[in-house]
Amino acid sequence: MRSVVILGSTGSIGENALKVAEALPDAVRVVGLATRAKVSRVIDQALQFGVQVVAVEDRAAAAEAAALARPHGIQVWAGAEGVAALAGLAAADTVLCALVGLAGLQPVLTALEAGKDVALATKEVLVSAGELVMRRRAEAGVSLLPVDSEHSALFQCLQSPAFSPACVRTRAGEPAAEARVARLVLTASGGPFAARHGIDFERVTPEQALDHPRWTMGRKVTIDSATMMNKGLEIMEAQWLFNVPAERIGVAVHPESIVHSLVTFVDGTQLAQLSVPDMRFPIQYALTWPDRLAAALPSLDLVSQGRLTFAAPDESRFPCLRLAREAAAAGGTLPAVLNAADEVAVEAFLAGAIPFAGIWRTVEQVMAAHTPRPAATREAIVEADAWARVAASERCGMRGTNKVEA
Repeated sequence: MRSVVILGSTGSIGENALKVAEALPDAVRVVGLATRAKVSRVIDQALQFGVQVVAVEDRAAAAEAAALARPHGIQVWAGAEGVAALAGLAAADTVLCALVGLAGLQPVLTALEAGKDVALATKEVLVSAGELVMRRRAEAGVSLLPVDSEHSALFQCLQSPAFSPACVRTRAGEPAAEARVARLVLTASGGPFAARHGIDFERVTPEQALDHPRWTMGRKVTIDSATMMNKGLEIMEAQWLFNVPAERIGVAVHPESIVHSLVTFVDGTQLAQLSVPDMRFPIQYALTWPDRLAAALPSLDLVSQGRLTFAAPDESRFPCLRLAREAAAAGGTLPAVLNAADEVAVEAFLAGAIPFAGIWRTVEQVMAAHTPRPAATREAIVEADAWARVAASERCGMRGTNKVEA
């Protein structure tokens, strides 16, 4: 039985995690839930799963939640510190983090320091703070289990009786998996524009960029898919999870989204993980690892599926891939700067303040203005993130900017 705290329980990952818990009541027990502000939903979830402690990041919403929870004896912890405290809940052995952005960093650090395994769906945590998080994971002797479908695929391919990936606790003397890896390949749907070579990125509208051909996702991740920044962030995340340098991590556009990622080993052999595209697969594996349990999930029929296609992304059309590789190579605080600048630029594009191509121009300009510093502490990462947000806001003509030195 795995006792799980779900941070971000009212988002799509959190809702799917609860479906997994509902389908596997003898294997997964939910003991804590956190949301930013969706009060009625998180209380309904707590009542359904018998959860006695919830956290609400927004303090005004937390007061409302407390009023709803009081007749049921449910505790409500308020603010970012309440969410972080929930990550260290004594009754939990696993924390699933599906919070948005860098808000997930402190809860993940708290969970690791409390000796919890972490199932991570918040890629910004490793993008911005990979060195710090992976060091804390190793010191605690716990596992960091990927929930993104691409990283879950790599994780599954990299396990063998003889070696394990860098993100999990290992047996004494066990060889490292990365020594056997020649290359990792992340697959990408390609978003709305990879196959549209004649489109003018200066004239792309938010409606066009949000029209993903396969998925209904949040606005930020949908725009990142359109710019392919999402794959750049995933490259940066994968290098930390699997201790493989970014130059040995590739991307293949695979519109069918059946092959979730591939590993090429040093002997030339390739392993891939395939499944129907459904986030319950990677979530269930993270919550039940190292076991595999039967569940009512859709099966894949390759004969019915038919053709699977792959193509190299055109990095001249999608500069975000190059920018992510540059940030990964430089290290230090530059990845946090890239991530924060992208968040601001995406917001500016959706608000009509900059064109679509202005997203990567803004990120590149902010990166060029920053001198990377060591990123060994949470404070250094948060400071770089804050500086980049101000710098990007200034370049996008957004309000609330104060000049800050690079």
